[in-house]
Amino acid sequence: MPLGMSLRFLFALLVATGFAAHAAHSQTLSLKPFKDDLFAYPATLSTGDNGAYTVLDYHEMRDINQRDELPERRVRAQYTDPGVRKVQQDLMLRTDAGDVRHVAVGRTEGASIIVLYLHGQGGSRKQGVDDFTFGGNFNRIKNLMAQNGGLYLSPDFPDFGDKGAAQVAALIDHYAQQSPGAKIFVACGSMGGMICWKLAARKDTGGRINGLLLLGSLWDDSFLTSPAFKRRVPVFFGQGSHDVVFPVEKQEAFFHSILAKKSYPTRFVRFETGTHGTPIRMVDWRGTLNWMLTKAP
Repeated sequence: MPLGMSLRFLFALLVATGFAAHAAHSQTLSLKPFKDDLFAYPATLSTGDNGAYTVLDYHEMRDINQRDELPERRVRAQYTDPGVRKVQQDLMLRTDAGDVRHVAVGRTEGASIIVLYLHGQGGSRKQGVDDFTFGGNFNRIKNLMAQNGGLYLSPDFPDFGDKGAAQVAALIDHYAQQSPGAKIFVACGSMGGMICWKLAARKDTGGRINGLLLLGSLWDDSFLTSPAFKRRVPVFFGQGSHDVVFPVEKQEAFFHSILAKKSYPTRFVRFETGTHGTPIRMVDWRGTLNWMLTKAP
């Protein structure tokens, strides 16, 4: 082959390789199914806001009593795969903000995606890794992370104020350094939402996290001026219509205040007749995270 043709061939090969590498890098991660048929949402009663708002037909008799072997204490066996415990570790991370005890499931280095669950009042790191409560939904997120090369974290923290937020931020910082290519999503149950909003407001985590899931949680108007909001970090709300702790109407109003900001990426799922803990039991982890992965900054 003449020298000129060789150089042109080499250049074309390098360009093609570069395009292929860029395409592989830019391709959005999509979580593979895990028991999707069992965890599918019940029937849709209504939708609004161009599909961003959904009302689902939740029934305690079906969604708790028929799903659980012992209602609210132990789900039926088909909803779980406890083999995931083989990649589950109870760990301690020493940070400048304090020691952070946490449970890690999956890849602690080189993870494709990182999901944290922050418990509410009276909870602990153990709540977020319980295979059998909340209809087996924590077992599902554990398996989704383990089977997709991801990492799931469920930490303890001392309070729902600045100290607790600082420790969770330190945990995020540590694992983000171990998995620099991973998108990071934080799910907050009930009062844990206070930590979610504080993380969004911090310069470090607000500039690093890629999505927030508020499950039976609260609102915070300061989010609208936070670093995370400015990056258009997607936000998911799940709320029971009969939540007596955090009224659904107030969370819906907050959702609409976010949505009004140039079609901000946010979704709201209302579980009709559901109570305070319903969203933790019923959230479709895979569907929600796959949507967030397409919107994540």
